[in-house]
Amino acid sequence: MIPARFFSARWQTALEGVRRWTPSTWAILQPSWLLQPEPAARLLSISCASCAKRQESPQKKMLSEKKLKRYFVDHRRVLVRGGDGGNGASCFHSEPRKEFGGPSGGDGGSGGHVILKVDRQVKSLSSVLTRYQGFHGEDGGRKNCFGRNGGPLYIRVPRGTLVKEGEDTVADLSCPGDEYVAALGGAGGKGNRFFLANDNRAPVTCTRGQPGQERVLFLELKMVAQAGMIGFPNAGKSSLLRAISNARPAVAAYPFTTLKPHIGVVHYEGHQQVTVADIPGIVRGAHQNRGLGLAFLRHIERCRFLLFVVDLSVPEPWVQLQDLKYELEKYEEGLSERPHTVIGNKIDLPEARAHLPELQARLGQTLIPLSATTGENLEALLLCLKELCDNHAEAERACGRQPLSRRPSQPIPGHATTRDCTSSNHQSKKW
Repeated sequence: MIPARFFSARWQTALEGVRRWTPSTWAILQPSWLLQPEPAARLLSISCASCAKRQESPQKKMLSEKKLKRYFVDHRRVLVRGGDGGNGASCFHSEPRKEFGGPSGGDGGSGGHVILKVDRQVKSLSSVLTRYQGFHGEDGGRKNCFGRNGGPLYIRVPRGTLVKEGEDTVADLSCPGDEYVAALGGAGGKGNRFFLANDNRAPVTCTRGQPGQERVLFLELKMVAQAGMIGFPNAGKSSLLRAISNARPAVAAYPFTTLKPHIGVVHYEGHQQVTVADIPGIVRGAHQNRGLGLAFLRHIERCRFLLFVVDLSVPEPWVQLQDLKYELEKYEEGLSERPHTVIGNKIDLPEARAHLPELQARLGQTLIPLSATTGENLEALLLCLKELCDNHAEAERACGRQPLSRRPSQPIPGHATTRDCTSSNHQSKKW
């Protein structure tokens, strides 16, 4: 029978870990009954490790795919690397009563390629990561078993993506389904079976797989639209796009409401479609990176014809048109000389009607006065838009190029019959 005081001493020692047993205790208790206390240094190390674990900075949480779609990104630097090839095997066939089986090492599999592919459901480069690694090939095995090749890795990019390497443009992904091999996978190594020859009946040589190709690419998105609306902030471009299509860009009474391009689709009879892009507001000195700067001027390059939206309610509205053309010429020579028309917005205001005669006299060309808020004279804009589209189609045929035509059942490539770059619902308005 063991006294109770020994049990209390034993549990106290186990908890504290630092008290030593007395000699009388060792004489009475058997070793099997004792709980070996852990050294104090170990307890100290455990406590320090737990404290360090609590003091670790929390890792940055990855954004979900839903949140990534909220951001519009039109340029990205990407490091791509193809998969490495598998190594070849070096072994010999082993079988009973077959002394000289010969080499049986198989080849390694090739690494997978990294491929950029246009997906019309992707609207910006926000979902593109900064680094991609292709799938590696498997190593070769015995009995002449070849390794499996690495599968291709596809990177989904929006339509209108330019691929640059340094200063050179290596690919222009402007059509649905376009693909570009960004990085090649490495070749697989050879097994010793490959080196079998008449003068070498028992080769032991095998090669390693080659590393995949590594490249640094710059992706730049230039939206594809037939018409581009250009104007100063608060000129009414977003309201005008809402009036002629079902696109729903933000509209408010402060400048720079539109921070990313929006695309609307205008449908006509005979299943004809015209895509119109709402470019964010341009200010004086935009070519010097003022305001939103050069961030969205690149999206105007792909527009076939332009719509200059002028606010008639401001003093001297003809100065706005001169400044807009000047900024476009500074960005790219000849950009302002493309087929265009001038739209005078906010004609419903009294001061706008007072400025209209002088503006028409200074322009010397056709001016379309309208009101995006009340819908006044929108029919003239729609007819002019259709005329510009037909003239562009005739010019393409005269140059020997076939203009893009779509059947009514086909969605618009890159926009999936939508107008808003952040929406995937069907938005169309037929005129």
